[in-house]
Amino acid sequence: MSDYNDYGFQTDGITHNFKYMFTPLLKMLNAKHNTSILDLGCGNGYLVNKLLPLGYNAYGTDASAQGIEIAKRYNPDRFFLQDLSRGKLPAELQSIKFDTIISTEVIEHLYDPAAFVAFCKETLQPGGEIILSTPYHGYLKNLVLSLFNKWDTHANPNWLGGHIKLWSVNTLTTLLQQYGFRVTQFEGCGRVPYLWKSMIIKARLN
Repeated sequence: MSDYNDYGFQTDGITHNFKYMFTPLLKMLNAKHNTSILDLGCGNGYLVNKLLPLGYNAYGTDASAQGIEIAKRYNPDRFFLQDLSRGKLPAELQSIKFDTIISTEVIEHLYDPAAFVAFCKETLQPGGEIILSTPYHGYLKNLVLSLFNKWDTHANPNWLGGHIKLWSVNTLTTLLQQYGFRVTQFEGCGRVPYLWKSMIIKARLN
């Protein structure tokens, strides 16, 4: 992807979203059920490197060469460079049967999120699960953003590589249903209810 702008990961430390998202996301996983996990858009590898010591079989891919280099410091055989817009897994992962895909704070950055969900469907085994997080948007939060004139900050169009899709529970659920997924769990996280920073949606492939 010639116009990709690297996020610029500097450390292997916790990224801002996992400070409030890691615990609710972990509650959605079970090592006996989620036996082969792929983290699409893994960034600096924080999530995968936390899941591995907990007994999860996890791999991560990202378009950021810098992020993958950092991730590989601990588990070099678990991370691979991948341009998500190409819809193809790295060769090293193509023979693995994944039953779980996790993708945190990625789908709001994608020009073609439908193609991304289609790719996830093709990658998963029948009955597989997808866990997506994205910034939360709902009536109350949108109203507060409007009342306090925060939309220019919240959805800043001058942010290179920023958020280009603003998702609600309904719109993300609709997209997943179009590709044969059934939503099984929802969690809002960060801040107080209905002013959440992000939402996590878990769905099963029918």
